[in-house]
Amino acid sequence: MPPTSPPFPVVWPQIVRWLLLPALLLLSSCSWNSPPVAGVVWQPDNQTVRPQGNWDLLGAKTLLVQWSVVDDQSLIGGCARPLPELPDWTRIAAQTWASEIILGLAGNFNEQQARNNLPHLLAQSRCIAALPLPFKVSGWYFPVEIDPTWDEAPALAAVLAQLPRPLWVSVYDNSNIGPRALADWLSRWLPDDVGIFFQDGVGVHARSPEVAALYFSSLRQRFGIARVRLIAEAFRPTDKKSFRAATVDELWPQLQVYKEHKYQVYLFDGPHYVTDNTVDTLRKHLAAPD
Repeated sequence: MPPTSPPFPVVWPQIVRWLLLPALLLLSSCSWNSPPVAGVVWQPDNQTVRPQGNWDLLGAKTLLVQWSVVDDQSLIGGCARPLPELPDWTRIAAQTWASEIILGLAGNFNEQQARNNLPHLLAQSRCIAALPLPFKVSGWYFPVEIDPTWDEAPALAAVLAQLPRPLWVSVYDNSNIGPRALADWLSRWLPDDVGIFFQDGVGVHARSPEVAALYFSSLRQRFGIARVRLIAEAFRPTDKKSFRAATVDELWPQLQVYKEHKYQVYLFDGPHYVTDNTVDTLRKHLAAPD
């Protein structure tokens, strides 16, 4: 996931666990009438310390928080230098779109820095996981993102083994090695009890929604429906090498493909890119019969 702004002054140990915990998700994924948006991602930064939105009107019930510590500053208040103003976690947890919260652990805005910083991020992450938190955590997310160009990625397995469960990571493929090759590569080293959020790559123009659907289908076939979730990138690049919100005309064809496949998606990211006006227009599109 691309950083949205500069940082603050983001297997199953027992097979039964994964069969039981995602049971409702599995049923809703197979439902012809289930909302196509399951959740939103939030990458906290200075502009979004108080996230606001109506994403639940699209069906969102789960909030994936990119990180709780970023660049050695804590959004939770412990395990690193606290931010001067912390998010109002009690208010956030009371929102319908945050009925379940998957909490990101420790990360860095800079991807290469995060990959080079694994021991430090592991220590901070284990500290966060041991804290008493003002909301219930339904899962954990380690925000060091994975793609096949990262030659040392298999070393991440040893780090993931030391983190709490249920645990998720995110995966992307901007080099386009292909759906089967990506699944093969991940299956060789990713622990069997770690879930996958697949970033569709549409926002960065790495592929079309139709090809992204092939990737997602391949990952689900390899790892199972309950273990793989789809992130729809709700942004587009600008000429200034930054990112802007996708327009409805750009975002709707993307979601339409996933709706046709009955895939539920997580929008990246709600607070930055999916406004109330966008939600209202998407609702009308999504409510239309297939």
